[in-house]
Amino acid sequence: GGFMNYGGTFLIFSDYMRGAIRLAALQGLPVTYVFTHDSIGLGEDGPTHQPVETIPSLRAMPNLNVFRPADAMETAEAWACAMQSEKTPSALCLSRQGLPALRGDAGENMVAKGAYVLREADGGRDVTLLATGSEVSMALEAADMLAEKGIRAAVVSMPCWELFEQQDDAYRAAVLGDAPRVAVEAAIGMGWEKWIGDNGRFIGMKSFGASAPADQLYEFFGITATAVAQAAEELVKGA
Repeated sequence: GGFMNYGGTFLIFSDYMRGAIRLAALQGLPVTYVFTHDSIGLGEDGPTHQPVETIPSLRAMPNLNVFRPADAMETAEAWACAMQSEKTPSALCLSRQGLPALRGDAGENMVAKGAYVLREADGGRDVTLLATGSEVSMALEAADMLAEKGIRAAVVSMPCWELFEQQDDAYRAAVLGDAPRVAVEAAIGMGWEKWIGDNGRFIGMKSFGASAPADQLYEFFGITATAVAQAAEELVKGA
C-alpha cells in the first residue's frame, strides 16, 4: 500500500488514452490523471491543441471525477479528493495560464462538495453566476460589474460536477438558488443545461478554437466578464 498511480499530459491528448481511462473507471481503479492546457487559454498552439470538447466528453464517462479547479487552493483540494478516492479515478484539468488566488482559507475542503458559493450576493440574489476553472475569476469580475448596476449576483464555483451530484438536495438547492443562472466555461456547453435550466444562459465555446494569444482568443470568442454580465443583466430584466 501507500502508492497511487498517476500520469500527466496536455488535456487534448487524453483522447489517445481514453481506453485506459475508461477501463480505470469501469474497474474502479483510483488512478489520477493530471491534464494541463485545458482550454483556448493555451493560445498560439491553436485549435489542434485546444480541447474545447474534451471536458464535456470526460464528464460523460461513468465513475470518473472530473475536476477543473479555479486556483491553487482548489487544485490542492482536488488533489486531496483524488488521493482519498478508493474506487473512482480522477481527472484534474488545469490551465496553462496563471490564475489569481481566489481563496486563502485552507479550512474545509470545498472542492469535496463539488460546487460551493464562492461569493454570496448581499441582500438576496438577482442572478447566480456558475463557473469552473479559469473562468471563476471572470465570474467574480462580472459580479462586480453587475453590482455597479444594482444587480446582486452570487458566484458559484463548480470544480467537480460528479461530487456535486452526490450532495443532498438541500445543499444543492442552497448553492444553486432560485434566481436565474448564467454559466461560463471555455468549453462546449454540453451538460450545463442541467445546472442553468431551460431559461439559463451559457457563455462558452461553440466551435473549435484558433491560434492567437489567449487574451485575444477569449475576446474573439466572446468569453469575457462583460459578456457574462450582459447575459445576466438580460436575464434579470427579462425575469
